Amino acid sequence: MTIDATPAPEARAAHTRSGTRAATDLALIAAFAALIAACALLPAISIGGLVPITLQTFGVLLAGAVLGARRGFLAVLLYLAVGAIGLPVFSGGAAGLAPFAGPTAGYLVAFPFAAALTGLIVQRLPRRKVATSIPLIFVAGFASSLALIHPLGALGLAWRGGMGIGEAFLFDLAFIPGDIAKNILMALVATAVHRAFPALLPARRKTRAGASGTTATPASAR
Repeated sequence: MTIDATPAPEARAAHTRSGTRAATDLALIAAFAALIAACALLPAISIGGLVPITLQTFGVLLAGAVLGARRGFLAVLLYLAVGAIGLPVFSGGAAGLAPFAGPTAGYLVAFPFAAALTGLIVQRLPRRKVATSIPLIFVAGFASSLALIHPLGALGLAWRGGMGIGEAFLFDLAFIPGDIAKNILMALVATAVHRAFPALLPARRKTRAGASGTTATPASAR
C-alpha cells in the first residue's frame, strides 16, 4: 500500500497565496520604513528648542493608516532598528543608540505604538469610508498622536531634556499646529492610496454563530 504525499491542488494554491502575501507584507513594511527615513531626513524646522519639526510623524502615521495596525507597527519598528544599528535615518542624520537616550527618546518610543493605534482605528472603519473620508482618517492619526506621541514625547523631554514635567508639556504644545497640518496631509495621501489599492488593508473578519459553535469568516468588503 502506498500513500500519495503529493499536496492537493487546493493546499498548494493556499500555500502559494500565503507565500505571496508574506512577500508582499515584507515589501510593504520595508518600503514604509524607507519612507519614514526619507521624511525624517528632509530639512527640519527649528522652533528654538531641543526637538525640531520634521515630517517623521507624517510617515509614521501614514504607515499605520495605509498598512493597518500590525504591518504599520512593524514598519516603524524596522525603521527604528535600522537607525539603532547605525544607519543615519533619524532626524538630522542621527544614528545609533544615542537618540534613544536623548530628549527625543519619548517620541521615538511612541512612534510604533501610534502607528499601530492609527491602523487599528482605520481598520475598523467601513471600507468605503477608508477611501473617501479624509476627516475620519485625520481623526485616527491625530487622536493617536495626542494619545501617545505627545505625552510620551513630553515625558522624554522631562526625563532627558532637563525640563520639569509642566515645562515639557508646555513646550510640546508648540508641535500641535504642525501636527494638525501633517495629519491633514497624511489623511489626503492615505485616502488616495486606498482608492487606488482598495484591498491594501488586512481583510476584515466577522464571526458567525453556528449550531456547533462560532466560526470566523472573511467579511465582505464594503
